[in-house]
Amino acid sequence: MKTKETNFSDKKIDFRWAIRPLVPREVYTDRQEHIDYLYNAALDAIGRRTMSTVLLGQRRMGKTEIFKRVVNRLFFEQDHLDPKALVPVYYSFKDKPLDRWEFATEYVENFLRWYAAFRLRDESILDRGTLSVDDLSALMNSRMKISKSLAGGINLLRLLRKKGGVTIPDQEALWLPRGISDRDESTTVMFLDEFQNTRLPQYEFDIVGFMQEAVESPTCPHFVTGSAMSILAREILGRGSLFGRFRSHPIEPMTNYWGAQLAFNASRYHKAHIEEKMLPVLADRCGGNPFYITAVIQQAAEQRKPIVSEETLNEILAVDLSSGFIWAELNDQVTKWIERINEYGITKWVLYLSALEEGDRLDLDRIQKELAEREGKVVPMETIRDVLIKLSRGDLLQYMELGGWFKKIDDPILLEFLKVWGRIEVEGQDRAAVQNDLRTQYQTIKRRIHDHRGYLAEVYMAQILWTGQNKTLTGKFFHSKEDITLPWHFSYVRLRSKLGGGKGMEIDVEGGAGKERWICESKWWIGRKVGQAEVESLMRKGSVVKEEVGEGLQILRLWFFAHNGFTKEAEALMREKGVLWSSRQDLDNLLKFVGLRQLPELAGEERNNHAE
Repeated sequence: MKTKETNFSDKKIDFRWAIRPLVPREVYTDRQEHIDYLYNAALDAIGRRTMSTVLLGQRRMGKTEIFKRVVNRLFFEQDHLDPKALVPVYYSFKDKPLDRWEFATEYVENFLRWYAAFRLRDESILDRGTLSVDDLSALMNSRMKISKSLAGGINLLRLLRKKGGVTIPDQEALWLPRGISDRDESTTVMFLDEFQNTRLPQYEFDIVGFMQEAVESPTCPHFVTGSAMSILAREILGRGSLFGRFRSHPIEPMTNYWGAQLAFNASRYHKAHIEEKMLPVLADRCGGNPFYITAVIQQAAEQRKPIVSEETLNEILAVDLSSGFIWAELNDQVTKWIERINEYGITKWVLYLSALEEGDRLDLDRIQKELAEREGKVVPMETIRDVLIKLSRGDLLQYMELGGWFKKIDDPILLEFLKVWGRIEVEGQDRAAVQNDLRTQYQTIKRRIHDHRGYLAEVYMAQILWTGQNKTLTGKFFHSKEDITLPWHFSYVRLRSKLGGGKGMEIDVEGGAGKERWICESKWWIGRKVGQAEVESLMRKGSVVKEEVGEGLQILRLWFFAHNGFTKEAEALMREKGVLWSSRQDLDNLLKFVGLRQLPELAGEERNNHAE
């Protein structure tokens, strides 16, 4: 894109790190809102204003990367010599068998390493190859001022390594960070990743039960996240000893604007070519999932195939779903989960048949009949339900617990993968044949977006609504005599939503904020101005929305973007009816005003104007 350099979210720190992020700085995009939230929440713990928090979202949304960047900022941006500075500690629960002594020893050692590394501003202490556990206590005693409580922590590590002198090792380990911060009136923030692993079979002891008092400490809040949202939200934090003790901070898929920016950054980094008008289309096809977006770019680079149309995008997706980066990641995720829960020997079939369901809601009777045909026996319905519940714990489908029914996961790429995976791993079909069938199928998919330039502008307009929430925007950008104040929070901002059943009743961008609605239209026409008829069409859509919503609608904003502007008759009508409008220059200035990049200059616009 012909844009200014991206402001990366970890711009405030240099290339030093306490824990290494996996995503390169040149690629990392968006998520600044979440980084700032957790960073400021951690600092607020110094004033005892922070509650333990869970960062909750679907797999591969970048939660671990957010944690690492926040920890690195806290590690390097604070004055480590200030006794009021908080000590950041990062720990990831292991996906492997551990007994209570092994867990407790590792947890305490990890805490002491982070404590010493921060207070001495020496990240090499975190490296077990650089500093052995035998030398850790000697280093701390020789170079640090050791309080009684910290000395107790060092002694606890010695006792744990001997496997003696401690009655309940896991309880003592989990309590230690709070115990030190409470007694010393200091501040520690625990960043715990892969928290769902505390509920898996490798921990045959109750970690969560002993965490209740630890996470309630105002001196030592715990920030947790993990890759199994269902286990975190329902089983660990939604009931039992930790219920009500965590504030939830959700992380959603990227908007198409930020997904497009990620695709651009990744394409530049991996030296892949993608046309600018295809960037938001790629983000849309990947459901705003940063891993999928990056995987498609990497596949395009590996195949040396430019993404210039939906057809080429579909072909690259087909390759990656069946044999590439997405296949490798999702196959590993699915295989590991099935290995844990496959006590009935039918789990693969149940998952595959669930993915083949035509609607969103799963028909258990159909699954039972299909199993009988393929396995030669009737599987009890309770067994099928048990398998489905266990699959939902791995976020492979959704269990609507209150209603007692199941539905597909809201992840279009995962659903497509499961169909391919089922043909290869469950039905035993030839991988090459399946891959070829998928490529053929994807090559015949109808175009989902017919005007890529117009869609690009819609994505930018939608992001203005999101970014401009609770801000007052200069009226001149909308040709309004009055400044425009956006709602403090949009409940939704949708692209290409349908309005009724009439022809031409599609809304390009719709924003809902309770009593206020925004209806937006985009026309990226080259060499042609928008006329009165198009404005009247937008006004008709506004009238339909007003009639559908009724008395609850108090503010209705109609906003029209035209790349080449409007005819005099159209402008006169919009002034009379209070319709907001923006030309290319207006929208670029508006984007700059809210801190977003301007619209790209698309190559060959005049030549391709009639091709789409």
